[in-house]
Amino acid sequence: MIYLDHNATTPIAPEVLEAMMPYFTKEWGNPSSSYRFGAKLKSVIEKAREQVADLIGALPDEILFTSCATESNNTAIQAALNANRSKHHIITSATEHSSVLNHCQALENNGCKVTRLNVNREGLMAMSDLENAFTDKTAIVSLMWANNETGVLFPVQEIAQLCSGRRVLFHCDAVQAVGKMTINVGQVPIDYLSLSGHKFYGPKGIGALYIRRNSPFSPFLHGGHQENGLRGGTENVALVVGLGKAAELAAQHREDYETKVRLLRDMLESEVLAKIVNTEINGHRNLRLPNTTNIAFRGIESETLLTLLDQAEICASIGSACLGNSDGPSHVIKAMKPDGLASRQSLRFSFGIESVEKEVHCCIGALIRGTAILRG
Repeated sequence: MIYLDHNATTPIAPEVLEAMMPYFTKEWGNPSSSYRFGAKLKSVIEKAREQVADLIGALPDEILFTSCATESNNTAIQAALNANRSKHHIITSATEHSSVLNHCQALENNGCKVTRLNVNREGLMAMSDLENAFTDKTAIVSLMWANNETGVLFPVQEIAQLCSGRRVLFHCDAVQAVGKMTINVGQVPIDYLSLSGHKFYGPKGIGALYIRRNSPFSPFLHGGHQENGLRGGTENVALVVGLGKAAELAAQHREDYETKVRLLRDMLESEVLAKIVNTEINGHRNLRLPNTTNIAFRGIESETLLTLLDQAEICASIGSACLGNSDGPSHVIKAMKPDGLASRQSLRFSFGIESVEKEVHCCIGALIRGTAILRG
């Protein structure tokens, strides 16, 4: 199998699995217990909190463990709305992840106002559009750092500064960016930032929400006193440990994306564009993640081409794995290119640190053969 869908999920690193195993077997106590067998696990959780904080330049007490990025995104938006009930306006973009867009839709159905900013053909947002969208009722701006389908980067520093100047809370879905590029929340005035373990070689079912000190917050899940009273529910120690170890490894391997992974991504792109007619890149050529490419194969249905790749044991995707059961076109590409069929004729390829050049050549060959068959 050739796996080129790392934006959907990554394999668990061997070191992460090794770190987790004791907490599935010998150390299975409840951290909230008063006796030592369980209570000693509190220090294990705090170590993981420090590891995650170090990865993004945060303080340990600014990290809240969650079940996934979807929970983190929902929690941040809800916290901002709860902070001031008189403010019920949300600003986001048309290309956000479904966990933000669908939550905003649900809130809109219940009386909130949502502004969805458009993007241009390269997936970039105009800062003037954001500036003009603010009202005195704006509670939060929720914009992603890196797009999960195209890898396009939003100008987070500028967005954060603008929100700070307007005294509006800013939430950043950084799920695809964390581990692939340097992030330091100590230098960017972000109020909330979401991340997910399975996007950087950690386990599924564990995420985190960064909450800047003094930013308003109220629990999304009510229950016990876990997570300093900010999120009820017995901690899944094994997954927390896995997230911490994955964060530690991500900090060590972050440069690999620039020195190795980008070269593989660029090799695939240049060969496809040179050898397969009627192809083009979706997204900005430079302002994007080093591991991601989204390519339009004009005149070819993406589902059909993806099936041929699957038969060749090559894993790629049409877009977000969270929308994998949807028959509709990619909302991201549709927002970028509303006047054509690119949203139904595009594939995403996303590389990981274990990807190798041989896999690129195999994928190129499969794409050449597949497009030849489908174009007759």
